[in-house]
Amino acid sequence: MPKRKVVLTGASGTIASVLLPALRERYELTLLDAQPTDKQSHEVAGVQIVDLLNKDREVYRHHFAGADAVVHCAYYRVQGQGDDAYFSSELANLQLTYNVYQVAWEEGVRRLVAASTNHAADFYEEYALDGRAPMVTPDQNASDNWYGWAKIAFEQIGQVYASGVSHGGRPLENAQIRIGGPRETDVADAPLGDLRRMRRALAVYISQRDMAQLFIKSIETEDIRNELGVPFQIFYGISANAHAIWSIANARRVIGYAPQDNSEERFFDLIQKHMKAAGKA
Repeated sequence: MPKRKVVLTGASGTIASVLLPALRERYELTLLDAQPTDKQSHEVAGVQIVDLLNKDREVYRHHFAGADAVVHCAYYRVQGQGDDAYFSSELANLQLTYNVYQVAWEEGVRRLVAASTNHAADFYEEYALDGRAPMVTPDQNASDNWYGWAKIAFEQIGQVYASGVSHGGRPLENAQIRIGGPRETDVADAPLGDLRRMRRALAVYISQRDMAQLFIKSIETEDIRNELGVPFQIFYGISANAHAIWSIANARRVIGYAPQDNSEERFFDLIQKHMKAAGKA
């Protein structure tokens, strides 16, 4: 059976670095990025240099031709500081996202899986951590920063394409992954004895194999239609964390996501150190 053809944007970035080992094994990949090296200045094999901010889609259309799916991880980094710089850079990200969606739709790509972020619901996070609000669900979107605000708009670009209303009735199916913390260092990096920071780190954790599973199932599950029949989903990208404040119930139900890892088990020894430092053990 031939491998699916999958385009990965932002292939030299942090999220792609977590996904690439599993994706390379499973798919025929087209890797796109504006630079050939990762954050550690290591060359990423197979990356083709493309400026997806370019509104002339003819320049990169051929990369999307014949693809079954696109995994969209590309992100334009902030240049400068302050509200004006942050806002302007996020507007550029929305243009980049539109370019990717539009060329994918024009080339008849079946599905797009996008790297969104838990920050799309940052507004609710503090309340949930304090126990003043229930678990955050994928239908909630409110942020208190420009990055999260832009990711809400990023997700809604996907909603427009999934509806098909503005595109001749032909939807571009898509799943938005609100990625948590794909790092092994967050619990250790929390100040020793700071139980709030520790809990947040435990809540947001996603292991490499769980993230790969989540993206692969988002690509391959045949039917991702929601209760209204629209092929659009938002899934939280976290492991099966006992301290979670974000719900993965719909990811379990719709695509059969079955995370194998749990931050409380993974970081048991570090948790004990934090508890002892806080006088709780």
